[in-house]
Amino acid sequence: MIRNIFNILILALCVALSIKALAQNRPDDRDYDDRSNAGVSAGGNWTVDRSEDRMTAEKRTRFQLRANDTRDGADRAQVVLYCTDGKLKLADFRPNLRLSRPNWAGFWGQPQMRVRVRADNAHDDRTWNWVNGHFLAMDKTTARRLIGAHLFRIEFRTPDGPRIAEFSPAGLDLKLVHDACGLEPKR
Repeated sequence: MIRNIFNILILALCVALSIKALAQNRPDDRDYDDRSNAGVSAGGNWTVDRSEDRMTAEKRTRFQLRANDTRDGADRAQVVLYCTDGKLKLADFRPNLRLSRPNWAGFWGQPQMRVRVRADNAHDDRTWNWVNGHFLAMDKTTARRLIGAHLFRIEFRTPDGPRIAEFSPAGLDLKLVHDACGLEPKR
């Protein structure tokens, strides 16, 4: 009797481990997204990636702009606009440097960082959500200013002091952005 219970437990353990092993070999997101255009030019220094969820037919578009920096491509700061089904879902600034601690608390207590933004000849102080010290979530107004600017700079804080990331967003196909994100430039 005890031997039968022991055999059943061993069998159950083997089945559980097999299921776990199969779950780890599941297909990744590429099997769920149909990537028709990956990393093609969207005008100027911008690139665009388009995909469609094969199950929901949700259209996803990502616009990416790298900073005018002397560092290599992977290390340069970048701005990324994520759009889904014609709406802007997220605009974020990724400095690819370690950010300092948040210096502001939002209305709901979320950590935020005060930044200074320059779009052409106008500058403004903004408060962006600080996301795990990896990137800052931009507001929609700043994203609209970005796509309409010729020169765009962001002053942000690092543990070593303030830094400035400079971008050249001119040349972006504004019709493409309007169709994918519902955004129009604000000057």
